Amino acid sequence: MSQPSTPTPPRPPQTLRSDPFITQHTAIILVTAVVIGQAVGNLAYLSGTPAAGAALAGLLSAGSSVPVLRALIG
Repeated sequence: MSQPSTPTPPRPPQTLRSDPFITQHTAIILVTAVVIGQAVGNLAYLSGTPAAGAALAGLLSAGSSVPVLRALIG
């Protein structure tokens, strides 16, 4: 007859990593992109664009500024 297999011991709990969730470089780029998007959206709204159009302008400008900021703040 075969011998019963011994159970494998449980894994030890993983230690908490001390690495940050996002780097400081990424945080600066994202915060700057949000500020740019808010500024463009507010200016578009104040110039008479409907709220939906101003929000879309702000989102598009924030999204398109990320690659530019990444290249500039390198």
